Amino acid sequence: MPGMGIGNWLANNSFNLLSAVGIIGSLWFTAISLRSETKTRRIANLLTITANHREVWKTFVDNKDLARVLDPSADTVKQPVTDAERMFVTFVTFQMSSTFYAMNDRLVVQVEGLRRDIAKFFSKPIPGEVWGKIKALQNDDFVAFVEACRNRK
Repeated sequence: MPGMGIGNWLANNSFNLLSAVGIIGSLWFTAISLRSETKTRRIANLLTITANHREVWKTFVDNKDLARVLDPSADTVKQPVTDAERMFVTFVTFQMSSTFYAMNDRLVVQVEGLRRDIAKFFSKPIPGEVWGKIKALQNDDFVAFVEACRNRK
């Protein structure tokens, strides 16, 4: 419509303009809220994983029968892995698996030292032997991750 000024256009379309601004504003607010909620949820998930990690390792600290698990010179031929040691290593493996999947799905903040931690843990004789027996029961992608960590120099 030639000759129609901006004042006339605003008068005729003010409802549409305000509606569009309202919709854009609410979408922007929702996006910011969702981002904030995602960050909060990731931190809460990390705190939960940390609490579970502490609980598993508390078993190690409280049980002197598990001292060999971290002994780099443990001889599993002379003294075979005990049921308690096998169970503890299995629980640690479940904890690592949970952390691995949570990180892959970006449900937690990335744990920087996880690869080094896995390599160091499974380099010990008892965890290494138990891993050799239980890895067939794990998901292929987790096994590949652990093996890559173990082979990493």
